[in-house]
Amino acid sequence: MTKAPRKPSRPLLRETEPPLRSRPRKPRDPEQPRLPFDPMPERIEPCLAQLVPKPPKGDNWLFEIKWDGYRLALHIEPTRIRVITRGGHDWTHRFPSIAQAASWLGGTMILDGEAVVLDEQGRADFGALQQALGGRGGKRSASEAIFLAFDLLYLDGHDLRGMALAERRQMLGSIIPVDAFGAIRLLQAIEGDGDVLFAAACEHGLEGLIAKKLDAPYHSDRRGDWVKIKCVQSESFFIIGYEPSTAALGGIGRLLLAARKGEGLVYVGGVGTGFKRHEATKLRKDLDTLKTSKPAVALKRKGTIWVQPTLIAEIENRGWTDDGKLRHSSYKGLREKQDNAAVYRIDV
Repeated sequence: MTKAPRKPSRPLLRETEPPLRSRPRKPRDPEQPRLPFDPMPERIEPCLAQLVPKPPKGDNWLFEIKWDGYRLALHIEPTRIRVITRGGHDWTHRFPSIAQAASWLGGTMILDGEAVVLDEQGRADFGALQQALGGRGGKRSASEAIFLAFDLLYLDGHDLRGMALAERRQMLGSIIPVDAFGAIRLLQAIEGDGDVLFAAACEHGLEGLIAKKLDAPYHSDRRGDWVKIKCVQSESFFIIGYEPSTAALGGIGRLLLAARKGEGLVYVGGVGTGFKRHEATKLRKDLDTLKTSKPAVALKRKGTIWVQPTLIAEIENRGWTDDGKLRHSSYKGLREKQDNAAVYRIDV
């Protein structure tokens, strides 16, 4: 049986007390400053990290694990959600689970972060992300992808880019809990000595670290407020040809690669490892639609099938030889044009 609610020992308001009334509002002082309202930007160019050989020193740096995926910005409004690539393309339809999770956050904001697909060990698998999206030119949606948020650029009418990173991160943590385990998660900052953290990241097979100045505002360029330190180098190169093989996967024995130099391209070596069978077979078909009799670089090589420099490959490597060729290179996958992958440029 449901018990009757207990009567209060004393009335909330004594009969002798006047009724509660709100204080009348005073007319607004015209001299009082108004908080500025910033219109929500349609797009914000991302802040980019400079590549450096070792972690920076000092207490003014925040460290994050470097994840291998696609840089995205989430534009969240009450009436629409947009998932924008680094190159400014709308990929909302290609990341439906991320877009759905973004709609649950509510409010109006812009989040900066990385879309990844995790392997069984919890590490980002770039090839799996590419496969989920259907490869180059694919139309599939990557429902298994998650978004790792690491910055907050706009919130409920206020542009936060002029604030220090430490303040933006604090606000971001109030929006996305540390223990969030859905399609949108908080990329946690790591405290400690940069050298020790970098060694641990490499030991666990991670790509490397990102270091960011805690007191720096958000700049849409590459000026050194953010730096990256890689365990294994990974850069983007044009595919300019391939060496056919009857024994290799997909019939590709080796890809020939080129980087930008000045206004043209320069040959930087080849790659013959890292291919998966289904990727190699499709890559061979794509390359055969781009055949050309004239190589994109001044290079003579017997038996090579030359192709137009259209496809961009992500290549892991262990540095460069004295004659400007990649050392111990391995194929990771094709980059999307709409991802705006920057082809590696050699300083003239």
